[in-house]
Amino acid sequence: MIGNSVAQPELLPGRAIIGLVNKRDALRTSTAALLAALLVSTFAASAHAQSVGARAGVSVDPDQFYFGGHVETAPLIDRLRFRPNIEIGFGDDRTLVAFNFEFAYHFPSQGTWNVYAGGGPALNLLRFRGETDAGGGLNLLMGVQHNRGLFAEFKVGTVDSPRVKFAVGYAVRWQ
Repeated sequence: MIGNSVAQPELLPGRAIIGLVNKRDALRTSTAALLAALLVSTFAASAHAQSVGARAGVSVDPDQFYFGGHVETAPLIDRLRFRPNIEIGFGDDRTLVAFNFEFAYHFPSQGTWNVYAGGGPALNLLRFRGETDAGGGLNLLMGVQHNRGLFAEFKVGTVDSPRVKFAVGYAVRWQ
């Protein structure tokens, strides 16, 4: 070190550019896929059987508060519905944006509360100390939903998804 100058780490321009391009391409592709899935799910099913919802909750590993929203289609097969959602988490010195492509099977119920279970893949964008990393994940979920829209959901994540999530929310079905 001479004077006030600080030695800079040697950068590998080729690798840095390739890594940046690959992350940007992955982000663009996954964003386009999510938007396409949301559009298809919104317009492909009959309107009376669709819903949109909002959620808020907490996660573990990373320890965060998160909020988000979802769209749920009419049943694709029997009681199986496509329920893509986005969740944005803050805390633990990180910001996490999760694009979840989940399916939910709603079990038959005679009462006002309905139990559902499901899961699906996730694309997780994690920002930590100025760096953004993209990673895949898999979520398994279980929840209960009132026929008027209130719901509570528990998720277990693997790979790069948060280990555990608990949320409450409200879904509106339109006709």
